[in-house]
Amino acid sequence: MNAQGKVWKYGDNVDTDVIIPARHLNSADHQELASHCMEDIDASFAQNVRPGDIMVAGYNFGCGSSREHAPIAIKASGVSCVIARSFARIFYRNSINIGLAILECAEACDHIEAGDEVRVDFDTGVIENLTKSERYTAQPFPPFIQGIIRLGGLLPFLKDQSSEGGANA
Repeated sequence: MNAQGKVWKYGDNVDTDVIIPARHLNSADHQELASHCMEDIDASFAQNVRPGDIMVAGYNFGCGSSREHAPIAIKASGVSCVIARSFARIFYRNSINIGLAILECAEACDHIEAGDEVRVDFDTGVIENLTKSERYTAQPFPPFIQGIIRLGGLLPFLKDQSSEGGANA
């Protein structure tokens, strides 16, 4: 399982109120949420992000409230993976639950810049910066998390496990 795209880079302590401002939480429509993703710190993001693009950030990404809307907005915007130095624990769990791939890798965060083209191999944890011809290594996902992400979230994964006897894990 791989992801590849252009990098959108952000700093430390990007909280869930910045990822999806509270004024837009009255919508359950994922595309509506995506249209407001990151708008308070990057007005160009929602209009310019492309399917497969990758977010890179600093420490404590997704801190703040525990709302699932934040990873949903990121995923619905087309972002295939978020790489950060660290994630708020509730954001991390919510991301996996909805099938958004996230990786912690300080070295990648130090070297990757906005606009770089990056490829991620979730099986090995290898992150390739194609722009700079550099490689970094994150902890790869265990097979069950790979299954959750591949199937689009925890609920589809559990449904698959119960109907298929775990054949797609």
